[in-house]
Amino acid sequence: MRFISVFSFGATIGLAIASCPYSQASGSQLEHKPRSFSAGQFSRPSADKKGVFLMNRIGPSTSTLYISNIDGSNERQVLNTNNTFDYHASFSPDGKWITFTSERGGDGNSDLYRVRTDGSGLQKMNATPSFEDAMVLSPNGSHAAYVTTANGYVANIWVMDLSTGIHTNLTNTDAVRGVNWSPNSYFQPAWSPDGKWILFSSDRNTDWLGHGNGTGWEHTQELSVYVIRPDGTGFRQVATKPGYALGSPKWSPDGKRVVFYELTREATWGAHRPESLATTDSQIISVDFATGLDRIVETSGPGLKLSPQYISQHEIGYLVKSPVAKQGLAYTSNRTSVLGNLRSPAWSADGKSVVYEKTGWDIRSMEAPLYSWDKDWEYRFTDVFPQLSRQGELAITQKQLGNSSIVKMHPDGTDLKLVFDSYSTGQADPAFVMKGLSGAFQPSWSPDGQWIAFGLGSWFQSRTGPGWIFRASADGSIAEQLTNGTLNSGFPSYSADGRYLVYRVWGAQFGLRILDLANQNTRVLTDSNDNLPFFSPSGDKIVFTRKMNVTNFDICTIRPDGTDLKVLTSSGANDAHAVWTADGKIMYSSGMYGFRIEAALYDDTFQPYGQIMIMDEDGQNKRMLTDSMWEDSMPLYLPKHLFGN
Repeated sequence: MRFISVFSFGATIGLAIASCPYSQASGSQLEHKPRSFSAGQFSRPSADKKGVFLMNRIGPSTSTLYISNIDGSNERQVLNTNNTFDYHASFSPDGKWITFTSERGGDGNSDLYRVRTDGSGLQKMNATPSFEDAMVLSPNGSHAAYVTTANGYVANIWVMDLSTGIHTNLTNTDAVRGVNWSPNSYFQPAWSPDGKWILFSSDRNTDWLGHGNGTGWEHTQELSVYVIRPDGTGFRQVATKPGYALGSPKWSPDGKRVVFYELTREATWGAHRPESLATTDSQIISVDFATGLDRIVETSGPGLKLSPQYISQHEIGYLVKSPVAKQGLAYTSNRTSVLGNLRSPAWSADGKSVVYEKTGWDIRSMEAPLYSWDKDWEYRFTDVFPQLSRQGELAITQKQLGNSSIVKMHPDGTDLKLVFDSYSTGQADPAFVMKGLSGAFQPSWSPDGQWIAFGLGSWFQSRTGPGWIFRASADGSIAEQLTNGTLNSGFPSYSADGRYLVYRVWGAQFGLRILDLANQNTRVLTDSNDNLPFFSPSGDKIVFTRKMNVTNFDICTIRPDGTDLKVLTSSGANDAHAVWTADGKIMYSSGMYGFRIEAALYDDTFQPYGQIMIMDEDGQNKRMLTDSMWEDSMPLYLPKHLFGN
């Protein structure tokens, strides 16, 4: 590759690129070798489909249920099946059944099942395109409480009568529902021993607030503990602490006390970020059910402690999520801890057994099948920032499958080529690249298909470092630096005529800039906290994300001359990562429907509740395209004709 700079920075920047400057460093810093695919690997969509809907997902790739004695002995797999995705299990009160959530119906679509503890008698309990999770059976086995996003996309607690099949929403009622401008999700139901009450946690009537005391894009979560009767009456708050998350409540065997984990709101971000686990702490707390008083701190010391449960009247088991060296099961007694990388433990009522899941994090292959919420399109996985040229070529940033370099290919997976190696100029920080915070991001095709523009540098939390706008020839032979790096410049998009690039700046200045490639002149389009701009297919509008206040981001459009600014979303949550469809609609990621599960229970993710939505260019006709518990984003439609015959 030959490197050209329109600026003069001395000999080191202007030299042609002959080899990777990190070639003698550790393996994580070696020259990028794009993940290859066998010719024609990506199958043509089915005859009844319009094409492929690409999207990215951050989440585990496998999840398997295990059961063992509470000391970790006699561990065995609950279901002797491969290639299933099962999690969030619990025992029935009589110890004969295990209820659990499964995505065996499609990657991303969570349904509810139960199975006998010996792995026999598998039964489907509830299966719809909505998110369903956390099913628990009543003490007499006649009813089940669970979480679902049915009828409105928000996570609510429902009760199902197992004899009649009637489902009742307990929390989306006038008596329970929170104010419409706040989060309003409900999690982790738990039946009282006498079957008269259901405990749960909720973020109702709290604020949308980013991590870093509101400076971060991703939201944290504040939770309180509530209770309600199975018929929907008797709703009240059991425990709360402003600025804290009180989660995963469970009953004592006599029904007189309630146990839950407690951590600061800010710590709910660190609880699912691997770089923060070592410094994220929580404690296990119990209170009197009747009064919410007589608070007892059941644990002490550092570490992230979650998923508590009474295994006897005077002993509590819980999950240690950090420090990593001590991950596993722990107890408030002198019982020996069980070390292991496991999640979501639930103990049997007799205190003898525990069920949990073990997850795998192999990255999904390019165009791996996902559950399709739209019957007209086949949903498939992609790495980040997929962009389709007018000539039908696909470009992506290989972030999850590589080192955040730019590659291109045919949509069927053939003719994969490296366009730009993120390490090739020495400007990307390898440590940040490995954390997903640096690299060559957001490729954008020129209309003639000859060039791909992108940003190179440090992004997101690390955007205090430099960022440059580049473009590279589509054959990978030339890379040209277009900005000088005094501002963090990134996320470019080509105009419809190919003359201009719009991009965002961050640092001493903020907002969107338009670069005239004909004369290298740059003009200010906006000066607010704006990000991720994209020219429309017709070139008459630019869609982008704007930070509207300290708590949220919205989707906006503006004309290239700076007129006709419109705000298209107003959910109070975060709406971002907007892109155009070929026919002029706007797809984006939204948090408007809130979290699906408690934030602290996630692993290795950024914004765990992102769902993909689509709307008209004027903001009308918003509708969901996904409904999973995972962080879904980066959508792109690939029409069927791109896959050949």
